[in-house]
Amino acid sequence: MEKTVALLCVSLICLSLSVSPVEAYGRRQLRFKSNGRFKILQVSDMHYGFGKETQCSNVTPEELPYCSDLNTTSFIQRTIASEKPDLIVFSGDNINGMCETGDAAKTMKMAFAPAIEAKIPWVAILGNHDQESDMTRETLMKHIVKMPYTLAQVNPFGSWLYPIDGFGNYNLQIEGPFGSPLFFKSLLNLYMLDGGDYVKLDGFAFNYDWVKSSQVNWYEHASKWLEMEYKKWPFPQNSTAPGLVYVHIPVPEFKRFSTPAYGVIGVRQEHTCSAPINSGLFTKLVERGEVKGVFSGHDHVNDFCATLNGVNLCYAGGSGYHGYGKTGWARRVRVVEAQLEKTKYGSWGAVDKITTWKRLDDKNHSLIDTQLLWSKKTTLDKNYRFKCNMIKQH
Repeated sequence: MEKTVALLCVSLICLSLSVSPVEAYGRRQLRFKSNGRFKILQVSDMHYGFGKETQCSNVTPEELPYCSDLNTTSFIQRTIASEKPDLIVFSGDNINGMCETGDAAKTMKMAFAPAIEAKIPWVAILGNHDQESDMTRETLMKHIVKMPYTLAQVNPFGSWLYPIDGFGNYNLQIEGPFGSPLFFKSLLNLYMLDGGDYVKLDGFAFNYDWVKSSQVNWYEHASKWLEMEYKKWPFPQNSTAPGLVYVHIPVPEFKRFSTPAYGVIGVRQEHTCSAPINSGLFTKLVERGEVKGVFSGHDHVNDFCATLNGVNLCYAGGSGYHGYGKTGWARRVRVVEAQLEKTKYGSWGAVDKITTWKRLDDKNHSLIDTQLLWSKKTTLDKNYRFKCNMIKQH
C-alpha cells in the first residue's frame, strides 16, 4: 500500500513538471476569426449592487430618480450589440461589496448577465471591493469559474505545487483562425493578474496591494514557455507573439503621466491610486519585451493611454453607475482589437497591429480616441534615447 501511494505521488509530481504552465487550463480555445481579427471588450468597475434598487452616483438630478444598476446592464448590452466582441474581460470591482451586497452570488449573476445572455466567452479578475460581501477572494473566483461561458481560472495549473499569491492569475491563448498554418499556435497571449485589495503588512495603513513576486515569477515562466512554443516546429516564428496584461489596480508607472500631454490619449481627472510598493512587474514586462499593453481600472475618471518603454499603460474608465464617476462625463468601456497580417501566400500570419478605442454611454453611444497601440512594422529602437554624440569626450 505504501509503495502504491509513493508511486502515485511520484507520478503526479512528474506529470505536473511535464505539463506546460499554460497548456492544461481545461478551457474552450479562443482563436482569431476568419477575417483575421480578435476583439476584446474591457468592462471595469461596474460596482454592481442590488439591481434596480441600487442608486446611481454622480449623475444629473434629472437622471437620478430613474437611474440604477440596470443602466450599467443596458450600457454593456448595447456595447455588445455594437462591437460584437470575441471576449469580454471584467477587470475588477465587478460588484460593490462595501457591506451592502449581502448575496455576492446573486449580484455576480446580475453583473455578468449581459455576457452570459449573449453567449460570449468572458473572464473576470478581482478588484479591491469584490470580496467585501459574503465571499472571500478565493470563494469568489471558485464561484466565477463555474458560471456559464466563462474561461476564468482560479489560478494556474500546478499552483498546488508552486504556490502563487492571490486568486485569478491565469493565461489565455488566442490561436490562429481555421485554415491558417498557425492554427495551433497562440498568436496573442493574455495574462490576467490578481492585484489584491489592501496591504495586510504592519506599517501600511489603508494602502492598496501590489502584484507579488510569485505572480511576477509565474508570468515570466509562462511567457518564456509561450515564446518557446511560438518558435518551435511546425511553422516556427522568429519573434515572440504579443501579449496583453489585465490587472485591476494600476502599476505605479501610471503615475508618470498627466494630461493633456504629447502622446497621451484620453484624460486624467484623479490621482493614480496604486500600491505604495513597486514590486517590479512593469520592469519584468519591459525585460521580456512581449507585452504591448497593461489595462487597468480602479481610478474611474481616468481613461488615458500612454506609452512607457514600449509598453502602453491604459485605463478603461468606469463603466458602472453605482460606482463614483463625474457628472456630465459619460461612463465608458475600452475595446482592444488585434489584426493579423497576410502572408505572401495569402494565408493569415502573425499579429500585424493592435488598436484600441473607447465606447461611451451617451446619446450617440460614441466611439472615441481610436489609436494604434502597436504595429509589427514600427518596432521601438532599443537605443531610441541614446546617441553616441551625447557622450562627452574627455
